[in-house]
Amino acid sequence: MKLLGLGESLIPEAVKPMLTSIGLLLLRVFLGATMLIAHGIPKLGKFSTIPPKFADPIGVGKTLSLVLAVSAEVGCAFLLVIGLFTRFAAFPLLFTMLVAAFVIHGGDPWHKKEFALLYGVPFLMLIFTGAGRYSLDAYFSKKK
Repeated sequence: MKLLGLGESLIPEAVKPMLTSIGLLLLRVFLGATMLIAHGIPKLGKFSTIPPKFADPIGVGKTLSLVLAVSAEVGCAFLLVIGLFTRFAAFPLLFTMLVAAFVIHGGDPWHKKEFALLYGVPFLMLIFTGAGRYSLDAYFSKKK
């Protein structure tokens, strides 16, 4: 398909995998860093004061729910940034966003769910695609 007369045919076949990997790198680093900085680190900093107020959407207790959310939003987000265990790290993040969208904000209007889903869909994409060429996953897989 050509867009405005420009199309895929202008990009040499040898360059396409590199561009895809650059796109995955940018996605991973931005997504992981924003999750870490905007959500994980603030929760970690207030960890001792949050449990009484934190939701227990899956019935494991408020403290364990907070531990799971912080582990995903700090640990898994960091793994995404460096591209290590990317597919594995994206699962808890996706789960956290799905819980936020459909359990925590289940009865809320769409715009309250939308934010969590805007994080969740790229996590799902990374589960399917992996980290790309510019990642520790790729580095370690070449060493085998």
